[in-house]
Amino acid sequence: MKKYDVIILGAGASGLMCASNISPKKSVAIIEANTQVAQKLKISGGGKCNITNITVDPSHYKGDQTCLISVFKKFNKAKLLQFLERNRVDLELRKGQYYFCVDGSQALIDVLCHNTKHADILTNHKVDKVEKLQDVFVVKTQHATFYATKLVIATGGASFAQVGATDIGIQIAQNFGLQVHPFQPALVGLTLQKEQSWMKELSGLSCFVHIDVDGKILKEDMLFTHKGISGPAVLSASLFWEKGTISIDFLPNSKIQELLVGKKLISSALPLPKRFVKRFLALCSIEDKECRSLTKEERCVLEQLHHYSFAPAGTFGLSKAEVCKGGVCCSELNPKTLESKKVPNLYFIGEVVDITGQLGGYNFQWAFSSGYVCAKAI
Repeated sequence: MKKYDVIILGAGASGLMCASNISPKKSVAIIEANTQVAQKLKISGGGKCNITNITVDPSHYKGDQTCLISVFKKFNKAKLLQFLERNRVDLELRKGQYYFCVDGSQALIDVLCHNTKHADILTNHKVDKVEKLQDVFVVKTQHATFYATKLVIATGGASFAQVGATDIGIQIAQNFGLQVHPFQPALVGLTLQKEQSWMKELSGLSCFVHIDVDGKILKEDMLFTHKGISGPAVLSASLFWEKGTISIDFLPNSKIQELLVGKKLISSALPLPKRFVKRFLALCSIEDKECRSLTKEERCVLEQLHHYSFAPAGTFGLSKAEVCKGGVCCSELNPKTLESKKVPNLYFIGEVVDITGQLGGYNFQWAFSSGYVCAKAI
């Protein structure tokens, strides 16, 4: 029987970052259900890994602001960039805001593995049971039983089942009496009601939009698909959407009435894909005609392009979600250490915590920041 100072459940971004910042003087084991570490990190961003964003602050997250502020105060974007530079992980900035790994996500995984050489990485160990006997945590897998003084839950969310993702983390939290919010798909496409089925006819088209979800404005490209709507703007909007309506501005950088002038046909005057404009005109029972011939009533109807409101039917589901929202409630954790308030020496980090970021590197930033803060507390 080997007793560790620290056991970390999950060898993903947060778990590996945590282990790499724990003193080598402590004995550490990382227990991972997969046969290889960091499987979600490896496939993210098409293998290039969007690791953080030019602007990182709590406004880009759904979750407890106090916890976010506390964690980012100790390890923010600047410190993550310093860590990557120190470890010679080259980054490139795309679209002026997204940081990607130049040499792919494997370069980052290699660094994390190198920095955790002092730890025992135990792959292919699916956790069956976790309990605490007196002051010792007992972790039982299908292969062995492990013991530790401190336990870190870094098991991630339930999306990406193809790489072994489950809700084991919130099951463990519940077994210890902690309050959780069930995992729900986030950063995922939205399905449509029958009234919006016309959008499915535009599958493959995309355009830059602003989407308003309860006053939260998401600015990026939207993609029409055969299942509904997707693309960066919609994925981020799905994080904040629960039920009810969203509003889309299809012409956020223009004033439609200033465009609808002269002899041009409407479909030529508007800076949108022609197929979209013609389908929208048909929806509104307006002929594609010269702009100057539009009636006052027709112009008023076309103002909908600035605020097309509807209620999505649902989401594409967990199997298509980039991440999950939900997890262990932040009220259960010390925001300075991410240790459970109820169970001493039990910590939760990464996606298993009820903090989720928009699309664009925000969730990996949270994973690395929370992993670092937990390690320093340990």
